[in-house]
Amino acid sequence: MAAGARYAGKVVVVTGGARGIGAGIVKAFVDSGAQVVFCDKDELGGRALEKDIPGSVFIPCDVTQEGDLQPPAQWPEETSIHGFRQLLELNLLAIYTLTKLTLPHLRKSRGNIINISSLVGTIGQSQAVSYVATKGAVTAMTKAFALDESQYGVRINCISPGNIWTPLWEELAASTPDPSATIQEGTLAQPLGRMGQPDEVGAAAVFLASEATFCTGLELLVTGGAELGYGRKASPGTPVAIPTLT
Repeated sequence: MAAGARYAGKVVVVTGGARGIGAGIVKAFVDSGAQVVFCDKDELGGRALEKDIPGSVFIPCDVTQEGDLQPPAQWPEETSIHGFRQLLELNLLAIYTLTKLTLPHLRKSRGNIINISSLVGTIGQSQAVSYVATKGAVTAMTKAFALDESQYGVRINCISPGNIWTPLWEELAASTPDPSATIQEGTLAQPLGRMGQPDEVGAAAVFLASEATFCTGLELLVTGGAELGYGRKASPGTPVAIPTLT
């Protein structure tokens, strides 16, 4: 099937679509022939993307009605209940609310939902307890919703990206003492030797929506193999017991 017809005649709603992974998903679905409506609280970025991608429609919207939060690296004792609650609102409760509101329509149209989780929800991440917990909950909630909605023919899956080169990744790297070293570390985390691109996550989303019709409750890892194999895991300062040769 031609790429431009894979999802023709369908309407797709993308939240957080103004940049990064969200923008990649918007572009991928437009390229597949779908009509795409996307929302973001970044109205300037959303309007710019709407002009760049004919066939997309932007609607300003903050799905949490709370301030967005991208937490810095924090040890558990440095986190706060307030910060954790904000992340729950953004990463989990917003998805729950949107899913609940869309299900009556999706049950009639036999549509599908694709949530964005994260690789760290499966493998963990240092100094990111709150973020990891919310993303792990997204994956678990996806599976639970998939069970409940299967009787209506509604499929619910999620994508768990690893290191994807987005404006946010670039901003986070720039905030570290040695941005080049941070980027190199992120790049070398993948056996493929590179970070992913937003359009690759978009392609995975189109696949789940248009072709993976026997998949529900699936967590699709888009990670370049970052979760594979062994690696150096002990943090600096961790007591290390090294076996001695006999």
